[in-house]
Amino acid sequence: MATVKVNGVRILYELSGIGNIPLVLVHGSWGSHHGWDLVVPGFEDSFRVLTYDRRGHSGSERPTGQDSICEDVADLAALIVHLDLGPAWVAGNSFGASITLRLAVEHPELLRGVIAHDPPLFSLIVSDPSAATILDEVSQSIDNVVDRIASGDHRGAAKQFIETVALGPGAWAQLPPDSQQTLIENASTFLDEANDPEQLAFDLQRITAFPRPMLITTGSHSPPAFGRVISKLADALPTAEVYAFPNVGHVPQVTHPDAYIEATKEFIRKHPM
Repeated sequence: MATVKVNGVRILYELSGIGNIPLVLVHGSWGSHHGWDLVVPGFEDSFRVLTYDRRGHSGSERPTGQDSICEDVADLAALIVHLDLGPAWVAGNSFGASITLRLAVEHPELLRGVIAHDPPLFSLIVSDPSAATILDEVSQSIDNVVDRIASGDHRGAAKQFIETVALGPGAWAQLPPDSQQTLIENASTFLDEANDPEQLAFDLQRITAFPRPMLITTGSHSPPAFGRVISKLADALPTAEVYAFPNVGHVPQVTHPDAYIEATKEFIRKHPM
């Protein structure tokens, strides 16, 4: 592991693989670069693989004051430039997918293409009456999680987030102890994300100009709000490829790593630069 200071923040990262094509993997909320551990070995034969801890997560610096998704995007762009990886393929999961899509809008020159799984861009479906109940449930769950973090109950907040927002009832007990501990330790950063007014926003109009290949994925077992977001993105991006992993949920790189590796490699093979 190595660290580098980019965009004013010390970032922990790992670079591996023997391939010539750069592939950057961006983790979601509460997590760390270890969320990609099960898929990195499957990519190392074909790619130069970069994983990193986003600002405020695990081994990276946690700045004081309110950060924003804009800072996460700037960090990612600066890391790609500093490590001379551009143009790179960038794949993100959950909030990492939101960061990846924003990078496509703001710095398309750094990208060969993007792969985004279940971005929580819920602002895209707030005007859909049929999604109102789903969004109310998600909002209430997140509000409860935020209240628990603010009260100091980081373990309870992490468990509630996993079971009511991300993975479903009973999922917490199935996580390895080290994964649980990572979530608990990064709870305060999720509170910062939740207080960012830009966290769920997205400008569909701007991304329609993105000139590179794009794969947008969800899982057949992902929470329903994510499927609604994917549909909105697909409607606005007719050239993007959309794929639903069968019998898979919100974190395929953890629960079904072989399927994630295969889908990612297949898409990239179809779009040589």
